[in-house]
Amino acid sequence: MTKSRSFFQALNPFKSRSRTRGREADVETVASQEQKQFTLHTLVVATKDFHPSNKLGQGGFGPVFKGKLDDGRLIAVKKLSQKSSQGTREFLNEAKLLARVQHRNIVTLLGYCAHGAEKLLVYEYVANESLHKLLFKSERREEFDWKKRYDTITGIAQGLLYLHEDAHTCIIHRDIKASNILLDDKWRAKIADFGMARLYPEDKTHVNTRVAGTTGYMAPEYVMSGNLSIKADVYSFGVLLLEIISGQKNSTFNLDPDSQSLLDWAYKLYKMDRTLEVVDTALASSVVPAHAVLCIKVGLLCTQSDPHLRPTMRRVVVVLSQKPVTLEEPTKPGYVGTAYRRSRRHHPSSSTAGASSSSQSFGSTTNSRTASLSAIPTTSATATVTASKSAVTNSSRLVDPRGKRPMEG
Repeated sequence: MTKSRSFFQALNPFKSRSRTRGREADVETVASQEQKQFTLHTLVVATKDFHPSNKLGQGGFGPVFKGKLDDGRLIAVKKLSQKSSQGTREFLNEAKLLARVQHRNIVTLLGYCAHGAEKLLVYEYVANESLHKLLFKSERREEFDWKKRYDTITGIAQGLLYLHEDAHTCIIHRDIKASNILLDDKWRAKIADFGMARLYPEDKTHVNTRVAGTTGYMAPEYVMSGNLSIKADVYSFGVLLLEIISGQKNSTFNLDPDSQSLLDWAYKLYKMDRTLEVVDTALASSVVPAHAVLCIKVGLLCTQSDPHLRPTMRRVVVVLSQKPVTLEEPTKPGYVGTAYRRSRRHHPSSSTAGASSSSQSFGSTTNSRTASLSAIPTTSATATVTASKSAVTNSSRLVDPRGKRPMEG
């Protein structure tokens, strides 16, 4: 038996053989072939015995530490908390899934360590802060200019496209949010934390699973029914895109008392041809107005109440590449508790459907958000195709002070 298989059994020693067959067993086989085992001594030396000064963060699984190997490589070591059964499940899941994932916009798993009660995963070290810290907590927010934000958005989109369509088996991340996006020394976005990710069978339209995610990012149809599809990730991406553009956090949005969320506020401004008022004032000197309007429209398309109206990530990547396309009009965003009626309009099944030679056109509008944004040239998107609107019913959002809200489907 390989060392890698021993690692997975050490995480879950009571797992029956029958349950390791099929897809999960296949993933373990890939892991045993591709992953490298680190000794505990190597990681203790690299992290200076997991010194508090090297601590990078804390999750439900346990702490993450910065380390330096003898060959000079910087690493991040995720140390499983011995007190959390949920952390054990997420830890094992991440080890299995990342074993077969390799993409420039997804954090690289270098290996693992299983030594007695100690279970650790070893990743490439990502130099810059998480997107959450840069957007909502850091004094470096001004440094996170328009180009960096646009590149971050496109990088996340490309990473999700890989997971949904180009990986060996379709993977739904389930927890796309600002704190799970890391930025390397070249400001390249890397999707991290696959603890709640799920494999998605090719012959299924959705999978039923225990609902788990983070307040403000979860698609309403997933929360209400437990039906999980790739469109749940698309929704989360749309929320994150609007957070990156606006610098506002969806789950704690309070700029407009008449808006239920960042999504609601952005949609209202879009419908009033005041789209650029969504843009973070910190971007006043660097934003490209036409690109900002395009991004906001993409964010609204991704967060529509009806999941069938949301684009695929391939479609999103094509649009963000600024190739000439025809964009539909976004319908009202969905929130937790929102009801929708599936549109009768025909939606092409092709992942690149909707692309055409017609170019995206932009008209003029008035931007009055703040004086610091008044110097930005004003534009708004004019759609050439109008989608049938879903009937939606607004309801209050679920609020969970702990952020993650696992619920039984």
